Amino acid sequence: MTKPLFDLAPPLSLPIINHDASFPVGRIFCVGRNYAAHAAEMGNEVDRQAPFYFTISPSHASLGGNIPFPRGTDDCHFEVEVTVALASGGKDIAATDAMGHIYGYGVGLDMTRRDLQAAAKDKRRPWCIAKDYENSALLSPITTKDAFGALAAQRIWLTKNDEIVQDSTIDLMVHKVPELIAHLSRFYELRAGDIIMTGTPEGVGPIARGDRLIGQVTGADTIDVTFI
Repeated sequence: MTKPLFDLAPPLSLPIINHDASFPVGRIFCVGRNYAAHAAEMGNEVDRQAPFYFTISPSHASLGGNIPFPRGTDDCHFEVEVTVALASGGKDIAATDAMGHIYGYGVGLDMTRRDLQAAAKDKRRPWCIAKDYENSALLSPITTKDAFGALAAQRIWLTKNDEIVQDSTIDLMVHKVPELIAHLSRFYELRAGDIIMTGTPEGVGPIARGDRLIGQVTGADTIDVTFI
């Protein structure tokens, strides 16, 4: 075997609350329009028959902290989401078996260059430049599913500079977590390390340089980021 010309950066590993091990991030699947109120505020309707997805490169994820303000945009929006971390996977997983593949949960920010997304939509082009860029997926440490508890109506909220701007409950997801895992597994062979970002509730909005965002879900750790 020939020697690689150079070494790639190691994958992001997320701390696990109250554990010495960390969770290596594989692929990141993101669910679009999974809260009806958010779809409405963006002028869209939800598809209650089936979810849809986009992906973010694992190399574009980070743990938060001080993050450079995104390049190439004048209108970058925050979107707080529940993240689901898989410990195993497979093909054609039944919804009744889906929860057994989950390791834990966290909070994520899907940072969207909204002006670039709008331009792409107008030209019927993919959203990649708007969704998949450096630090576009900001991920909290993982809380194991046993410590988190059963998914129910946990509160999900986000503050911008100490003001609450998004505030909802996760039971308002259109497509629930078991359905998402089952549906995704029809198109991908899911595996350990996969992260599913489950969509954002209403209240998304723009950031400015110097803004601090804190995303929270009851029972999970927080994501805390300042744009410098």
